[in-house]
Amino acid sequence: MNPKENKLGTMPIGRLLISMSIPMMISFFIQALYNIVDSMFVARISEDALTAVSIAFPLQQVITAIAVGTGVGVNALVPRFVGRGDLHTARRIANVAVFLSACYTLVFAIIGLTAIHSFYTMQTDVPAIVEAGTQYLTIVCTICIGAFFGQNFEKLLVATGNTLCSMAAQATGAVFNIIFDPLLIFGIGPFPQLGVRGAAIATVSGQIVATIVAYCMLRWKEKNIPLSFRYMLPSLPVLKDIFSIAIPSMITVGLTSAMSFCMNQILLAFSTTATAVFGIWLKLQNFSYMPIFGMNNGTIPMISYNYGANRMDRVRETIRLALKVAVMLMAVLTIIFECIPGVLLMLFSASENMIAIGTIALRLLVLSLPLGAVCLIISSSFQSLGYSRYTLIVNLCRQLIFLIPIALAMSITGNLSLVWIAPALAEALSVLATLYFRRKLNAVFDL
Repeated sequence: MNPKENKLGTMPIGRLLISMSIPMMISFFIQALYNIVDSMFVARISEDALTAVSIAFPLQQVITAIAVGTGVGVNALVPRFVGRGDLHTARRIANVAVFLSACYTLVFAIIGLTAIHSFYTMQTDVPAIVEAGTQYLTIVCTICIGAFFGQNFEKLLVATGNTLCSMAAQATGAVFNIIFDPLLIFGIGPFPQLGVRGAAIATVSGQIVATIVAYCMLRWKEKNIPLSFRYMLPSLPVLKDIFSIAIPSMITVGLTSAMSFCMNQILLAFSTTATAVFGIWLKLQNFSYMPIFGMNNGTIPMISYNYGANRMDRVRETIRLALKVAVMLMAVLTIIFECIPGVLLMLFSASENMIAIGTIALRLLVLSLPLGAVCLIISSSFQSLGYSRYTLIVNLCRQLIFLIPIALAMSITGNLSLVWIAPALAEALSVLATLYFRRKLNAVFDL
């Protein structure tokens, strides 16, 4: 094994966590910034356009869920088998995941060409929202090759210790997107004015650019895990290994899609503005959790490698340090958001009505951040240790089992402000579930 692989088992945990996580945090921050900037530019078209993009979020999250879920499988399994000295299996897993990405791309291209208009008409009858949303989401689904292959290549870079390369790939794609968003939306200079279609084209183009960069980085940096057709033919044992982690991860990420869809239906009973506010919150929440997602991407190969090498002392230290850092970061962000909700809303060209609704909403919704950090860090360790089902249950609790019934019960009162309390209450109950599963694993791994 080369030094990049050995450092997962030899470098001091504090230094290793920094070297593995900081590049991922930066790349995720840039990704989240692009999502926010994208919505900011779309909001300047009209509030209906912003609502259309907010309604598109659930289906976009399905794409993300499948891509990230498969990537997490690669990120957890490749270093585990490398830690055991089984390079052949590690290579098979990495290459079969590439084959799966091709299959996913074909399926969603078909969905993009056939089902998007119906997806919108089943949620709203406002013609401007349906038209804008159909234009936007058709492009995002049909040209999704970058979403799937990009995630796969980037996670493989992380799994092999090349986090700086992964950061470079994600950052390049995001910067490309941020630059071309306004050019294509508003028709600046030689570019045509495409509105929401321009936002979609900038999104898929940025994903493709990131994919190309990540692929080139893999060919240049990683020799032990080559991408080759001879390793890509799927086999049942390899598929079982990948999907044993990927499916719970897919469902975990996809829960955001189901949650968003259900919350949109609850909030549409109040107003389309309430739905737009919740769409803004999802962007801000995603931005806030980027350090956690980056840290998780760094800690998963650390935990997996040391678990495979039977170094449980390093596993324990990794989890504890990551948890402390995550909670402190989210506490700071909570304080900042509580102080400037109006400023955040004005970034999205908010109307007076949106500011009135959104100020109350953000101050209540942001209370969920520190609690969510506890769930995310601890539950990601379950995946690395082979207990993905616990991760799945925790996230089911966070986004469906607790959240939707609480939000629905609050909505029956007719008081919109009470609905915004639901995420914090759901996260508090989910922390209890997370700690329960952590206690069960203590008996197995002495965590």
